[in-house]
Amino acid sequence: MSDASAPRLRLQDLTKDFGTHRAVDAVTLDLEPGEFFCLLGPSGCGKSTLLRLIAGFEAPSAGHVRLGETDLTAMPPHRRPVNMMFQSYALFPHMSVAGNVGYGLKGLSRAATAARVAELLRLVRLDGFGARRPETLSGGQRQRVALARALAREPGLLLLDEPLGALDRGLREETQGELRALQRRLGTAFVVVTHDPEEAMMLADRIGVMEGGRLVQVGKPDALYRRPANRFVAGLLGDVNLIPGRVGPEGPGGIRTVRTAHGEVRGVAEGALAEGAAVAVAVRPEDLAFVDDGLPVVVADATFLGDRVRRTLRLPDGAILRASGRPGDSGVSPGSETRVGFAPDAAVILPA
Repeated sequence: MSDASAPRLRLQDLTKDFGTHRAVDAVTLDLEPGEFFCLLGPSGCGKSTLLRLIAGFEAPSAGHVRLGETDLTAMPPHRRPVNMMFQSYALFPHMSVAGNVGYGLKGLSRAATAARVAELLRLVRLDGFGARRPETLSGGQRQRVALARALAREPGLLLLDEPLGALDRGLREETQGELRALQRRLGTAFVVVTHDPEEAMMLADRIGVMEGGRLVQVGKPDALYRRPANRFVAGLLGDVNLIPGRVGPEGPGGIRTVRTAHGEVRGVAEGALAEGAAVAVAVRPEDLAFVDDGLPVVVADATFLGDRVRRTLRLPDGAILRASGRPGDSGVSPGSETRVGFAPDAAVILPA
C-alpha cells in the first residue's frame, strides 16, 4: 500500500532544449504517492529525457520539478530522494551480486549493510546469489539485481528506463508481473519509460502518452484505450479502425451521427465538433460485429488465432477494416459479402 504521507511529485511546465531541438515541451504532471506511472511513446518522443530531468541528470531549460514542498530543479542527482535504474542495468562486473546491491549503502556498518543486502535479495527472489558475479546470471536475474540496488536506499521515487527491454518475450511477460507485485508490496512510486503499449497497460495505474516532446494524454489504461484523445493515441494503444466521414448534429449523451461514404454510423464525441467537420470514427477490431444493417464489406481474409479469428474486411471503396471475433461466426468466410456495425459507445469520434 502507498504511504499517504509521502510527498507528491509535481512537474510544472518542464522544458528541455538541445540547441534548436525541443526534446521536452512544457510538460505539467502530478504523480501520486505510491503510484505506478508509465511514460509511453515511440523512440525520440522525449520520454527518457523527461525521466532524466526528474532524476537530475539533465538540467531543464525551463520549468520546475517539485517533490512535496521541495523544489528539486537545481538539486544535484545524489541529493534527490530519487533513484534511477537504467536499461543497461550498469552492474559492476568486478563486484559480486552483494557488492553491487550494497554499493550505495556507504555509511552503514558492515553488519547493517549485509542485513540490508540480504533483505533486498530476498525481496527480489535472489537468496543465495550474493557471492555470484553478474556475468553468471541470466538477463532476468541481472534485472532483479539492478532493481535491488536501485531500492537499497529506499528512494521515495524510483525511475526505470525501459527496465525490461533487454529480456526476451517470455521472460519479459513473467518479469512484468513480478515488477508490478513488488511495487505493490513496497508502496514506492515507480515511473517507468516504455515504448511497448501492452507493457504499459499491464503495469501502470496511469499512463502518460508522449508525442514530439509533449504529454498528449494522461489517464488509466482502460480510459486511454477506450477514449483516446486523438488518432496518434488510438493507434499507439492497439489496432484500431479509422472510418472517415462528416459529423452530424449533436445528440444526447455525446452520441453523434457520422456520415461516411458507405452509410451512417454513430459514436461518442469527447470534444466540441462543428457540424459537418471532417472526422474519423475510431473503433477497435473486437468491437466490430456482423449485423443485418451496417457498413457493407467483403471478407478478404481470415486468420485463426486459437480463441479468436482476425478477419480483414474490404469496404466498397477498397478501404480495409479489421475485425476480431469468435471462431464460430458463421457466414463470414473469405469471399463472403456481409455487413458490420458497432455499438455507439464503443466508438470515438476524433477530429480528422
